[in-house]
This record gives sequence, C-alpha cells and structure tokens, in this order.
Amino acid sequence: MTRIAVIGGGRIGEALIAGLLESGHAVRDLVVAEKFESRAAELASTYGILTTSISEASENADVIVLAVKPGDAESVVTEIAKTDLDGEREQLIVSLIAGVPTAKFEPKLPAGFPVIRVMPNTPMLVGEGVSVLAPGRYAKAEHLELVRTILSSVGKVVTVKENQLDAVTAVSGSGPAYFFLVAEAMVDAGVGLGLSRDVASALVVQTMVGSAAMLDRSDETPTELRYAVTSPGGTTAAAVRELESNGLRAAFFHALSAAKDRSTEMGITAE
Repeated sequence: MTRIAVIGGGRIGEALIAGLLESGHAVRDLVVAEKFESRAAELASTYGILTTSISEASENADVIVLAVKPGDAESVVTEIAKTDLDGEREQLIVSLIAGVPTAKFEPKLPAGFPVIRVMPNTPMLVGEGVSVLAPGRYAKAEHLELVRTILSSVGKVVTVKENQLDAVTAVSGSGPAYFFLVAEAMVDAGVGLGLSRDVASALVVQTMVGSAAMLDRSDETPTELRYAVTSPGGTTAAAVRELESNGLRAAFFHALSAAKDRSTEMGITAE
C-alpha cells in the first residue's frame, strides 16, 4: 500500500485523510504533520493516525501531500528538502496549495524530483469534490495515475496543463462559494416573499441538490435542462428574464476573471 504523508491538518488535509480511510486505505500507511499541537491531537484522536514532524513524515512516505496555506509553502518545502528523501523509491510531492506553481518547488528539491500540482475544492469534505491535476516538469504518467487513484477517494479527478490551473481555480476551486452565495440570495428572496427562513432554506437546499443530481446523471446540457423547466410565458421565463436583464452572465464572467487574475498574481508573488 502507498504510504502517504499529509503536511497540514486543515479542512482540505482532513478531508483527504477521511476520504482515504473511508476508501480502505490502512491507518498505518497514513501520517499527518500539523504545526498546531492541539489540532494534531484532534486528528490523531478522530482518525487514529500517527502525527509527527514534517521531516519524519516526509522521509518515510511514498507520496507527500502539501495541504498548507500559500504563505507556508516555501518554509515547508525547504524543510522537506533537508530530509533524507529516498531517491531509489522515487517519492512524489502532491501540492494542494493554491496559486503556487510547481516551478517554485522543483529547484528546492533533489534533481528530477516529481511534483504534481492539484486544485481541489471543499466538497471533497463530503466525498463529492473535484480535484484537477497538473504535472510538473518531472512527473510521469505513472505518477499521475497514482495521484488520480488517491484523490478519487474524495470525488472526481480531471487532468489539465498547469497553465490552465488559474482558470480552474476560478471555476471549481472558488466555485463552491458562488454556489453558496446563490443559495443565500435565494433563501433571502424567499424570506422576502413571505416564507419562513427554515422553509426557504429547506426548499433551496433540496432544489439545488436535486438539480445538481440531474446535471450529473443526465446526458442533457445545462441549457437543455433549463429549457425543459422554462415554459414560454411562464413563471420561470419571467424569473430568467429578470436575471438576464440584470447582467447575471456578465457578473459571473467578471467574477471568474477576477478570481483567475488573483490566482495568477499569487503565483507571481510566490516566485
């Protein structure tokens, strides 16, 4: 079994740990390095996994997953590079760090050390995430397949070129926040129309769950599914007309463009 070290015990790191254990990964083959002792103790108690230092976790792992904040990336990779990495075993680094390119890591590691960058999203907390992989300079097909297998335990996996990851960040990385904002706005509108907040919330949540399931299971496009709900001259048509006339599409385009630009800026700053 692949030995995996998760560096960082935040929400994404914990989601990966939970997903791996749920999919049958052995506890003995998982370890986490978390700088806050109270958080490390919480993870150890909840999942029964070993918590240790970054250097020890990295030295004994086949796959080293970086799940820390962008500001901690350089110090973590520098510490990993100081450990006795096993060249014969061909260890692999998987970075879940937003905005930091693989080229930032590679010069600090032993020559030819493979790095794969991943943009996850928070629905991996419930096993429904989408993780987008981008190989670094030295990553091989077998490395991608290994990471794909690991991350499929917490959702779907897609592979792109690294120069597309800023756009991916804008669409799926930040995407749950847009989804939650729409839900929040619909609930508030329902309350404004006279529903209780509990009833409005229940209606919006289940409507979104059901609609997402239809998108996932149907061969029809979002446009086709929308047309099926929108009767000519009906209530839905009236609502969609208002959304369109108030610039919904333009607002989403500008929002996602801003997220992409910010992701690019974070990469430039990291370099």
